[in-house]
Amino acid sequence: MTRTALVAALLLALGIDVGVGVGASAQEAPGEVPQEAVIYYNEACESCALYLKHELVPLLRELGVSRVELKDYLNRPEYRRELLRLMTDWGIPPNLQGHIAAFVGEKLSLQGHVPEPVIRDLLRPKNLGRYERIVVLQDVMAGHGAQGPTEYTVWALRGPVKTYPIDAPIEQYLSWLEANRGALDPPAKTEPWSYKQLLPFVLSTGLLDGINPCAIAVLLFFLAFLFTLHRARIEMLLMGTVYIAMIYLAYLGIGIGLLSAIVIAGEPHLMAKVGSWLLIALGLVNVKDFFGYGKGLSLSVPRRWHDLSFRVIRRATLPAAAVGGFLVGLCTFPCSGGIYVAVLGLLSAKTTYWTGFGYLLLYNLAFVAPLIALLLALGNRRTVGALARWEAQHKREVKLATGLLMVGLGAVILIGFV
Repeated sequence: MTRTALVAALLLALGIDVGVGVGASAQEAPGEVPQEAVIYYNEACESCALYLKHELVPLLRELGVSRVELKDYLNRPEYRRELLRLMTDWGIPPNLQGHIAAFVGEKLSLQGHVPEPVIRDLLRPKNLGRYERIVVLQDVMAGHGAQGPTEYTVWALRGPVKTYPIDAPIEQYLSWLEANRGALDPPAKTEPWSYKQLLPFVLSTGLLDGINPCAIAVLLFFLAFLFTLHRARIEMLLMGTVYIAMIYLAYLGIGIGLLSAIVIAGEPHLMAKVGSWLLIALGLVNVKDFFGYGKGLSLSVPRRWHDLSFRVIRRATLPAAAVGGFLVGLCTFPCSGGIYVAVLGLLSAKTTYWTGFGYLLLYNLAFVAPLIALLLALGNRRTVGALARWEAQHKREVKLATGLLMVGLGAVILIGFV
């Protein structure tokens, strides 16, 4: 029996529904405990399954929630779409989204591992009429870190977000909410990203990532070397195509691994933030190279990989082109990986896994587009030599331009999307 089936069997044994409903949507009367709850979780997180089995689900049942649905958003793309839609419909911003998301009727959203006393107090009949909707976030699992959870965050979808010590009663927030209700305006509702927004963003960032002096310099060297061997143009095109295809596959493999890791970790917004800051940092390194190239940290292919790729390419055979392209694809990641990580984090936060995978294919196509254009444009040895000289003479300017674009892109993602 697989781990997924085992977890499902344990939950069914407890009488927990693992069906495929759209979510808790029944309208409950003021002061009445919601009868339905839907919980979105990551099946790969064993601590999450234990928390649901031994803590959250029994507590909800004890408090009068008669129907609880568990939905594994890792293995079921439709559940991921449901979760994104619910987050958008409620207006829950990324910074209040946890790795577990429970929606208790239309009243309460529990994000992460919310303290039991908080849940009990919010679902007391006398308190249910004191709020319309509330989101509570506590995304640190017990036993993780030196101290474990120390605080929780609460928001009634209007006014400022409040944070309290982990043992503070939720009564503090409810009292504040009642006293200030008339002065609190609800936030403007945001719409989910559409393909009209994501597609140009993915293609443009992939193209920016592909303007990579590392891969372009090796392609120019490769084609120049073929000219010295007097190979036919069709043979050069074939070898260049194999070389570029292997770069595509290597970079795509890195992206699939990162995207899967982000989904399993359940922290897409965190990874988008980390990637954005990494993108800004790497962009500043490129800007630094314009003023002092070769001094201190620089983004370039590691010397050992550089020499190995050239030794392989010098053989000028199809297998050598394939191996050389694969090595270049792997070792270009340190040059521009910040863009990749930021975009993957954003895709994981804004799309389902398979939709994100589709955008990942397009991203990598845009990534190799400059190499494809170069390969098709190179018609004679003089052109190759001129481009190689231009690349060597303007390397610092290219570093400056790409560095500034990377810093700007990282800032846009941080300010506008995460």
